[in-house]
Amino acid sequence: MFDNGDDIAGPPARRSKLADLVDWPVGEVPLRDVPAPGVAMPVDAEADRARAARREFAVLLGEFRRTAVLVPLDEAGDLWSAEQNGVRWICTFSDEAALARFALARGEAGREWTYQTVLGARLLDVMVPLLPGPAGVALDAGSVDGGMLFPPVAGIVPDAVAVDLGGMR
Repeated sequence: MFDNGDDIAGPPARRSKLADLVDWPVGEVPLRDVPAPGVAMPVDAEADRARAARREFAVLLGEFRRTAVLVPLDEAGDLWSAEQNGVRWICTFSDEAALARFALARGEAGREWTYQTVLGARLLDVMVPLLPGPAGVALDAGSVDGGMLFPPVAGIVPDAVAVDLGGMR
């Protein structure tokens, strides 16, 4: 017998589409030509594109986890973060040039930006769970080249804090 109703099965856990991207096996998937605008894409071509996107995201996530990134520090010496739509994002940059572009865009290029280098895996696995509420990592925020978000979902952050698995704190 279980206590507190633990023997009652609940609804199956929902998975986010981003979590599905991480789980997709890496392998060569041939992509067909994309049809002209206004022409419907065949279902199998759409599936090929989805598989390619999953593979690409899994590669990017793996590279991020193995790479040391720059994390600016706030006035208190804590990792600099920002909140948007109820999610706390640790802001990270791939290099000093990306951080400098961000500072310039904010109109804060004249001040000194203190930062630490932190391994991407450490941010996702250790730092994100320490933050209150849902949290993820933003790489090269505000970049014209397109930054990258690593949201608080299964396969990216620990399951205990993944919002798609009910890991809200």
